[in-house]
Amino acid sequence: MLGSEAACWWQPFRTVDAATVLHVDLSESPARESAALAWLNESERERLRRFLFDGSRRRFTLCRAALRAVLCNLLGCEIERLEFETTVHGKPVALVDGIRAPISFNVSHSGKHGLVATAPEGRIGVDVEERTEHRNMDLLIEGVFSPAEQAALTSAKGNDKTLLFFRLWTLKESIIKAHGSGFTLDVSAFELPSKMLRGATRATILLPMVPQVTWQVEDLATEGFAAAIAYEVSK
Repeated sequence: MLGSEAACWWQPFRTVDAATVLHVDLSESPARESAALAWLNESERERLRRFLFDGSRRRFTLCRAALRAVLCNLLGCEIERLEFETTVHGKPVALVDGIRAPISFNVSHSGKHGLVATAPEGRIGVDVEERTEHRNMDLLIEGVFSPAEQAALTSAKGNDKTLLFFRLWTLKESIIKAHGSGFTLDVSAFELPSKMLRGATRATILLPMVPQVTWQVEDLATEGFAAAIAYEVSK
């Protein structure tokens, strides 16, 4: 188990209906990273050894340990009983004693910030991005966003454009992650609700490729980072 000093790198961040989001502090801390290693199994440690950069290694260690701690607490199991497998499109699911656990979760990290989102059922996706200048922002805008979204971004200037870009990016990315098919889902083929382009922080959306499912999407941004969550609310 983790000591009191080490246990504080993840904290409650937001509750959105039945979903819970925790913030994971990914800043450098040898003590926390050492403690986090105790939560990783051998396959995860082997994966860790393949990372080339310290930052990538630290983010994986701290996020995966926080995820394990949170899921073990919610599922009432010891860490040795918890395993992960991935769907055909790479989305992880939790197994307890080899049986799929009755919980949904998703993880995202960027720079010094990680988010872990959990829900008792339904698909869920979360995304966090540190706001940094993108040299290829205009190319990304053309490839990722719908005409209405592109128009909103084109009309924004300077820092407002950067803020809007990351806001829309995280909203769409959270939907993609909740859907679970990765970038096989054409992100430019669906459009965020118009009220979200005008500043609303919460809305429902239907994707044209899966019209039978309603998704709730919510902006979770702070001054320090852009973030969003999406989750399934009906089938």
